[in-house]
Amino acid sequence: MEVDQHEQAPTTKKPRNKQRVLMLSSRGINHRMRHLMNDLEALLPHVKKDSKLDSKNHLNLLPELADLNNCNNTLYFEARRHEDLYLWAAKTPNGPSIKMHVQNIHTMDELKMTGNCLKGSRGILSFAKEFDDTEWGKLTKEVFTHIFGVPPQARKAKPFVDHILTFSIVDNKIWFRNFQIIEKDPLQPNGPPQMSLVEIGPRFVLTPIRIFEGAFNGATVYSNPEFVTPTAVRSALKREKGDKYGHRKHAQAERSIRKDRRKLAEDDLAVSKVFA
Repeated sequence: MEVDQHEQAPTTKKPRNKQRVLMLSSRGINHRMRHLMNDLEALLPHVKKDSKLDSKNHLNLLPELADLNNCNNTLYFEARRHEDLYLWAAKTPNGPSIKMHVQNIHTMDELKMTGNCLKGSRGILSFAKEFDDTEWGKLTKEVFTHIFGVPPQARKAKPFVDHILTFSIVDNKIWFRNFQIIEKDPLQPNGPPQMSLVEIGPRFVLTPIRIFEGAFNGATVYSNPEFVTPTAVRSALKREKGDKYGHRKHAQAERSIRKDRRKLAEDDLAVSKVFA
């Protein structure tokens, strides 16, 4: 019995998107920061949430935590003074990592937008063309694509695409928005298809501070020269108020001196001297 032996051509396997994201925070976050984390966790089904990190000075433990949780990306929310929020977006274990300041936080419950999307659905990522104009923008776009792009094989992901995540650059800040994709007009359900976008939330603004070569350490690849810390801003406001107080006290002292100079000497025919 002759068996035909055919040389089978090697089948090329399609590369799989195996991105998983570890999300955790530091101690000292307030309710608004916690709600923002819950909103992002609901938007990204491939996120694994971990307990809070006790120490802010041992960020080198984060790559080990990501490795223990079988994650190759990390979103770390670092709270300072219970009012300043910083976001670390890192590729673990080799980097790079981006440190950003989070401002203008508005959560889903706070906005009460009319948009809605299926929990666990995959979203389309939309980046503005300004990301391709700078080197730090290209690097940030690549890191955000790995973190916010939901893989189709994610365990909690559903095979639907019904919302879009937009990243825009205005004034060297990254603006995040989330919109629902509506294919038909709700007022005309039987009419022709009409594509429109309705905002869902959350929304926030990211100010890049530094980009490091490694995961939470390493050489500085990019540093934002225009960034001013929120502590310095508050200090400047307090100093301005102190200057106003000093100017007011100085004006009061000058006014009292002028009043003393305007006083006339007592006359010899004054009532107090004539009828003494």
